[in-house]
Amino acid sequence: MAVVRKTTAILTLGILLLSFSVTARPSNGGREGITPEELKEWLGYLASDDLEGRNTFSEGLGLAAAYIADQLRSWGVRPGGPNGSYFQRVAVLGVKSDNHSTITIEAGGQKKTFENRSGVTFPANVGGKRMLESSQVEFVGYGLDAPLAHHNDYEGKNVKGKFVVWLGPNGPQGLEARTYRRLLGGRSRYATEQQGALASIGPPVFGRQGGGANRANQGGPGQGQPGAGNGQAGAGQAGAGQQGLGRGGDEPARPQGQFGAIPVEAPDFTTVQRLDGPLAPAVTAQDDFFEALFSGQDIKYSELKEKAAKGDPLPSFGLKDVKITINLDATYRVVRTQFTRNVIGIVDGGDLALKGTYVAFGAHYDHVGYAEGEIVQTKDGPRRAGAVGPVTESALEDRIWNGADDDGSGTVTELAIARAFALGPKPRRSLLFVWHAGEEKGLLGSRYYADYPTIPLDRIVAQVNMDMVGRNRDDKSDESNTIYLVGDDRISTEFHNIAVDANAALTRPLKLDYEMNDPADLEQVYYRSDHYSYAAKGIPIVFLTTGLHPDYHHNTDSAEKIDYNKMASVGKLAYEIGARTANLDHAPARDNKGPRLGKGSSGKLTT
Repeated sequence: MAVVRKTTAILTLGILLLSFSVTARPSNGGREGITPEELKEWLGYLASDDLEGRNTFSEGLGLAAAYIADQLRSWGVRPGGPNGSYFQRVAVLGVKSDNHSTITIEAGGQKKTFENRSGVTFPANVGGKRMLESSQVEFVGYGLDAPLAHHNDYEGKNVKGKFVVWLGPNGPQGLEARTYRRLLGGRSRYATEQQGALASIGPPVFGRQGGGANRANQGGPGQGQPGAGNGQAGAGQAGAGQQGLGRGGDEPARPQGQFGAIPVEAPDFTTVQRLDGPLAPAVTAQDDFFEALFSGQDIKYSELKEKAAKGDPLPSFGLKDVKITINLDATYRVVRTQFTRNVIGIVDGGDLALKGTYVAFGAHYDHVGYAEGEIVQTKDGPRRAGAVGPVTESALEDRIWNGADDDGSGTVTELAIARAFALGPKPRRSLLFVWHAGEEKGLLGSRYYADYPTIPLDRIVAQVNMDMVGRNRDDKSDESNTIYLVGDDRISTEFHNIAVDANAALTRPLKLDYEMNDPADLEQVYYRSDHYSYAAKGIPIVFLTTGLHPDYHHNTDSAEKIDYNKMASVGKLAYEIGARTANLDHAPARDNKGPRLGKGSSGKLTT
């Protein structure tokens, strides 16, 4: 019976693929081969109800992966996954953590050690075992860099390689917590990843224990909560295994040890990344710890705590005669494994000396799925039970979150770029195309690829990521030719200048807007899509997006609202950036000067 069912499933999938396969139209390929018509055709399927919202671990996402691979095969794009496949299996691990990490303070002539969950709390995932120690400890007030609020606790400071300590969970007076929630929740990440601190130590934020995130976030631009990262973004429940499949209501329970009888143990965190990698500690501390830390300073902790509670200005200073030692010591046990897949294709370059290096393109092809519940009557009127995102009032009957713009638009635009390179002139370098799974659950596919790449990361000279590229920001008509660029100036000035030149070379250049790259960006977009997984490894990136709109993550993000002409223009820009980078005789120089472009910025930068 199992063999018959498997054969039937394979035949059914084959019929579906044949039904939806698009034969490559005769074309010379190249940049001008990216057309609105093909984008509309592909998105019409990928954002249809047939794929049921493409949730991670769902049949719909599997159909989407097969569809993408089918197109690549038809154009002669080479499989880029293991064993000659278009698919890279992504193992999403639920992990129990036995965490014995400690932090030792030598201050005021005394030495005191705090164990995890006794005065201090470490994240469940602290990476591999190692020891960090330093006598350079900086108190940075509220630990905030908030230009729009004219507040910067890091001004004039260099905290690279030092321990950073901050107070005041709610920030200073005048800083509205809801508006600045991402900056407030991302202080640990900002200290270690942007300012280069060795570790971050602060109080609980938003009532949580565990000390923030080294890597923020779930989901696309605008999605996700501060502190969801550090390899701990949730990946949902296993779904199967709590009860035997096919078990009838009258069938007696099976004994322990047989299929379905043993529930999956709840993990402490979920990750796709290596468990032995180095993670900068983000420690949450209680009063006892801070009392000991500030015991030998001119200003006592009680004074600082009182000021922080009132939102009064806090001083910023280096602690004297203090030494901190952090011992990261956790043992991990995998209790749950779920599988999803990245889709990978390669177009080989034409230069024998350079074809072993790559320009990468990326988009995420997953979304959030569908509501399993029905419409129910509540005191506030009818509501959709089990909604997986906001429900547009006029579309209560629609139970599927199609994700046409997020990120069906990036998915099919990447398809068009792959086709353009496959059927057109070949650049000197090769092109790597990755459709990432599980972005909405915490950048799962891209984080996995960054730790388990199919191409050595030192051969990837740059990465172009697209997420939500099919509409106008806030549906504004004056945004019809605007594209937002994020991150291209941070790692490589040269790569930023390539992007500017690429746009100028278009028949109809787009308006390049850097507002979302601004360090003052309240949405912290730089950290919140798949490009960040590559940037965190030091690879120059550019993130292209047309911004949020009223249908973002609603059940009304549907294909008929997409501007396919604009999407084709974005595809041509991405193609041109990739082609110019792939034809360089050298990799774009990595000068790591950080964000220099923001609201109102334009043009090239000097190196």
